[in-house]
Amino acid sequence: MNDDVYLQNKKRYMSDQQQENPINIEISEEMAEGQYANLAIITHSHAEFVVDFVNVMPGTPKSKVKSRIILTPQHAKRLLNALADNLEKFEAINGKIKDTTELQMPFQFGGPIAQA
Repeated sequence: MNDDVYLQNKKRYMSDQQQENPINIEISEEMAEGQYANLAIITHSHAEFVVDFVNVMPGTPKSKVKSRIILTPQHAKRLLNALADNLEKFEAINGKIKDTTELQMPFQFGGPIAQA
């Protein structure tokens, strides 16, 4: 599917969704900047999934959770499906993403450990 057809279908879908369930979503400037995370820790109970996003820096003994998202099991499954769909579309345009198990990223990048 070329980009033009994809965008047309996306606009049509978005338009249909907006007509069925109009929703007004606002985002603050601070929230729009986002948070970088290179680690996600996922836990669950019978009633909810908890996803903690963490930015782990090399050579630092401690990292803080940057964001925590709590989802119902149904919303977790919808998120999984939405991520899979978006990854498929991304790879169709940009090529296959290498699996992180193939990359073996070191937590020490070869330089000296920073000290304050």
